[in-house]
Amino acid sequence: MMNVKLVSREDSLKVLCLGAHSDDIEIGCGGTVMKLIKSHKRMAFDWVVLSADDKRRKEAEASAAAFLVGAADKTVVVREFKDGFFPFIGGEIKEYFEELKLRVDPDLIFTHNRADLHQDHRLVSELTWNTFRDHLILEYEISKYDGDLGAPNVFVHMDEAVCRTKIQLIVKYFKSQAGNGWFTKETFRAIMRLRGIESNAPDGYAEAFYSRKLILA
Repeated sequence: MMNVKLVSREDSLKVLCLGAHSDDIEIGCGGTVMKLIKSHKRMAFDWVVLSADDKRRKEAEASAAAFLVGAADKTVVVREFKDGFFPFIGGEIKEYFEELKLRVDPDLIFTHNRADLHQDHRLVSELTWNTFRDHLILEYEISKYDGDLGAPNVFVHMDEAVCRTKIQLIVKYFKSQAGNGWFTKETFRAIMRLRGIESNAPDGYAEAFYSRKLILA
């Protein structure tokens, strides 16, 4: 399996993280975010959560601050588009994406998987590709009742410390989700363990992504 580095440690890297809901980014790519910050000196993040009420907004902001410790620059935006209704208010969300495009020009974008069966997640993925056509886009995955996990083709290896920290932070900051059956430490660790096996990770853990288009220069 080939290892490809995004940039050298001395280079700056601008990253856009997109999540439909307040815990999506952390679950989908939280470990990768922490690993990037640790391995690169100049990291700049735009962290965008599209749906959150007052309680979940506070959770999202606190969690983003914890995951982005060490980043050279960070902007966290939490919007209030109606949870579960994204396809029906797609025009409003599309307008926001057009505004976002004028403000950010990232080197790397993390977004939802286009095959995700949650309607909000799927729309965010579609709009990401509609809006950012000349960018490296990696689609993350989220375990759920629907059973929509696929066969990702990009892996970021994690060590035990990163896995443990990711899980601890998610559980700490998103207490509003504690009653959901999928929201468990075991679930978060299990998917990273599975992807670690698939990518032959040295420490046994990985986050996985889908890359639709990738240019090697």
